Amino acid sequence: MNKAMKKLIGWLVAIVVLFVAFLFMGPFYIVNEGSQVVVTRFGSIVDSHQDAGLYFKIPFLDKVITYPKLVLSLDGDEQRIPTKENQFIIVDTTSRWRISDPIKFYQNFTTLENAYNKLSDNIDSACRTVITQNKLSEIVRSSNHINEVAEQSNENDDELGDLLNETSIKESATNDIVTKGRGELCRLMTAEANKLVPEYGIDLIDIVPRQIKYSDELTESVYNRMIKDRNQAAQTFRSLGEGKKAEWLGRLESDKRAIVSEAYRKSEEIKGAADAEAAAIYAAAYNKDPEFYAFWKSMESYKNNLKDYPATYSTKMDYFKYLYSADGNKNR
Repeated sequence: MNKAMKKLIGWLVAIVVLFVAFLFMGPFYIVNEGSQVVVTRFGSIVDSHQDAGLYFKIPFLDKVITYPKLVLSLDGDEQRIPTKENQFIIVDTTSRWRISDPIKFYQNFTTLENAYNKLSDNIDSACRTVITQNKLSEIVRSSNHINEVAEQSNENDDELGDLLNETSIKESATNDIVTKGRGELCRLMTAEANKLVPEYGIDLIDIVPRQIKYSDELTESVYNRMIKDRNQAAQTFRSLGEGKKAEWLGRLESDKRAIVSEAYRKSEEIKGAADAEAAAIYAAAYNKDPEFYAFWKSMESYKNNLKDYPATYSTKMDYFKYLYSADGNKNR
């Protein structure tokens, strides 16, 4: 092997060693699916990538900062907020967001922890702004379903509807008509918070109240109002029940009298017809054999009148003529 060949081999080995050393310094980096990166050099942004793939950087000089591209969640802290009626409630929210512009995000926050703190402040401010402008019923309810059910029940029972109209139950329900509802307030909160977050490179998707609780002083007031409303409703239904009871008892008594009167009339008609038929039979029997008819009637009278008397004393009255002789001749 000549000197030139040895020199060439030496240069090739040196190149391979340098290349391997270069690879060990990490000149390439991978952006995975669901991730996005910002590349900085001496603290300044030189590049950013939101698509997955293999990318090049200058070793030791470039620093790759990775952020998630997926939807993230943020659970806020409980905060005590007054409603439009100045009634305090405790609201606990959760929200969904994602990083839409990694360069702006890095310039404003650098780390996710800083973003969470700032975004939480914006969300709390938006919630407070919206809740203080709306009534309690708008926050805790999503529709007027309760009122609609009550109105439908009133339509199905006109008398009950008239009775409820005279109480404060329907008034308390109609005073709490929901015009927006919780869903609309959530959209308003999101819109309010989104006025600031776009300049941070953040896309806020939604804000949802995870939990709404009454404050201690409001809890007692709500319970008292619920008890009062339920007592009024119970009294209303009791009054309606008593009225229905009296109505049915009156109707029952009237029907009873009508039935008894009709039965008495029919019984008298039957008795009259029977008496007439008996009289006709008696008349026919008398005309056919007057002596036998008189004998038979006397025997029937003896059987009915003398059965309870152990002894009978007479002075030959006509009533006992058949006791003196078989032919009814009392002179024998």
